[in-house]
Amino acid sequence: MSLLVLALGQLVISLDYNIVYVALPEIGSDLGFPDHDLQWVVSAYVVATGGFLLLGGRAADLLGRRRMFVLAALLYAGSSLVGGLSQTPGALVAVRAVQGLGGALLFPATLSLINTLYEEGPGRNRALAVWGAAGAGGLCFGSLLGGVLVEAFGWASVFFVNVPIAGALAVAGRLLFPADGPRDRTRRFDAAGALTATGGITLLVFLLVRAPAEGWATPAVLTSAALSVCLLALFAVIERRSREPLVPARLLAHRGLLAAMGVTALFSATFSSVPYFLTLYFQTVQGYSAAATGLAFLVPAVVVAVGTQAGERAVAAFGTRRMLVGGMALGAAGAAALGLGLASDGSYPRLLPGIVLLGLGQGAAWTGMWIAASAGVAAGDQGVASGLASTTLQVGGAVGLAVLVALAGGMGQSASGPGLLDGIRTAVFAIAGGIGCGAFALLVRRRTTSP
Repeated sequence: MSLLVLALGQLVISLDYNIVYVALPEIGSDLGFPDHDLQWVVSAYVVATGGFLLLGGRAADLLGRRRMFVLAALLYAGSSLVGGLSQTPGALVAVRAVQGLGGALLFPATLSLINTLYEEGPGRNRALAVWGAAGAGGLCFGSLLGGVLVEAFGWASVFFVNVPIAGALAVAGRLLFPADGPRDRTRRFDAAGALTATGGITLLVFLLVRAPAEGWATPAVLTSAALSVCLLALFAVIERRSREPLVPARLLAHRGLLAAMGVTALFSATFSSVPYFLTLYFQTVQGYSAAATGLAFLVPAVVVAVGTQAGERAVAAFGTRRMLVGGMALGAAGAAALGLGLASDGSYPRLLPGIVLLGLGQGAAWTGMWIAASAGVAAGDQGVASGLASTTLQVGGAVGLAVLVALAGGMGQSASGPGLLDGIRTAVFAIAGGIGCGAFALLVRRRTTSP
């Protein structure tokens, strides 16, 4: 039962990221969003989540994993209620930022609970596969659920649906998870490190999200870049001098965790960018409705869920690194096949070979990278290790999408014209190349290090 609650928590996080995509046109027209500001309904969530993940991970270690899980679920429920009632663009963007903060607290709390409730080995791997199926599948099910809800009840329903689910999560977490006990007063919270890291990462994600739309030389982007560099440099100085650093030096020397962080960044930059471009293809090129777009993501969701389970079995048979290489190679082949299937007069069945291969590889890689991120990490550091890996996941996603949109010709949600399909195809082929390079890098590393 505890694992079901943890999986549901991950499902809420991933659903909340994608569920608003198909609702964007209706949100924009109903609330009067300027075209260039509509992206912040998505970006505010990304910026807040990416900026606060490291802080959320350490808070889970020091303040209690159950406490942070319950607090984050309540934050989700409350902000979702306010979001559904929002009447202005500013209010909705602010709500999405608060939801992002909830995600930054909930994700590492959920992952560190799994990594401490289940011993390292087959039991933990199985739990991570179930948790991974909920998360990876939610990235696709978000589009499906969002399309159905928008068609039936309007855009506000994509927020209201979170309220009972998140509320139930808070109650279940309080009842089912082991009590945290009193806080260990001998361990101090690195407030200065937390503030500088959170500020620096938030500004970094902000500029990566904003720069592609507004230009890399605008005052806001240049200011954000300068402040981010200064804050992250100050964070490094603080960490070297702190007796209780936010990120213990032993974790930065953990080669397995560092490799997993690289994989999570690449995963988010490539695999996680596919729904963005497929949504554009389905709605703008093929003219799908919101509901039809959601249904088009049903097959990817199911295949990704199957891939997470296959990944767990492959880890047992071949080891984590070999499984990651195979999963990413499969994903690269799938993305290439998907790119070949994209056409103005193309049919959905023509996309299925690429969707299946890509989804299987995505699910397997998702499970494997979180197994790798937790392996060999002490229980007291699982929260911050989860925060580190999930921070690179968010930053990688922001960097990847910015690069891919630039390669595709700078298109956004309101893109149109004959160059749109060429841009989407270019982005998908770039995704295939990126995943393939990642698989090759892991393969080379496997040959130069012990298995």
